[in-house]
Amino acid sequence: MRITQYVKDTRAELTHVNWPTREQTIHFTVLVIGVSIATSILLGLSDFVFSKLLTLLLPN
Repeated sequence: MRITQYVKDTRAELTHVNWPTREQTIHFTVLVIGVSIATSILLGLSDFVFSKLLTLLLPN
């Protein structure tokens, strides 16, 4: 009996959810992809710069 009550309560709560529109979903998806790409570029450049600095500072 508990499972059926849980499912009923869950369905009732889902009617209260304010779902994003299609445009909002696309906008936020593009935003997340853009921030992810920018972060990966920043981390990649930082890694490259620090690797070069360590190569210059530490003799072989």
